[in-house]
Amino acid sequence: MTRRTHFAAALFLPLALLARPASAAGFADPAEIDRAVAQFTGLPIGVPGGAMLPVDRRLRLARCATPLSLSWRGGAHDSVLVQCPDAGGWRLFVAVAGQQGQADAGPAVARGDAVTIAATGEGFSVSQPGEALDAGPVGAWIRVRTGPKAEPMRARIVRPGLVELPVD
Repeated sequence: MTRRTHFAAALFLPLALLARPASAAGFADPAEIDRAVAQFTGLPIGVPGGAMLPVDRRLRLARCATPLSLSWRGGAHDSVLVQCPDAGGWRLFVAVAGQQGQADAGPAVARGDAVTIAATGEGFSVSQPGEALDAGPVGAWIRVRTGPKAEPMRARIVRPGLVELPVD
């Protein structure tokens, strides 16, 4: 190699690395996860029985060396568990759009149910087990508490077993 070739390689290699998509930089491609969920459910995004929404494109999940593992979360088939089976891998829950007639099935959370209370904000989510003090359908605001002596707080039902406290 000539000196000029070395200079060109040294100049353009870092630029080529910067131009690579996030998925090539060691992150899982959210579109691949969407395709895997659609194949697993047999339905596209937004259709009852398929994923409710696409996977958040802001997620930076480590690329898996092995194929993703997909399974239903619980018997209600209301979300898909997507896991990277690699050592130190990640897991992700993808909500499934409700089936027609699901509103007739009753509340998503009943009074006294054990729920996961997730405090979510821009770029973070922290969760803790708790108890529902009210019943309600998905999207409803109910009272929850983290323990028998804890003060009740209002949270929105995301899906059965999960309520959310948005943090501004």
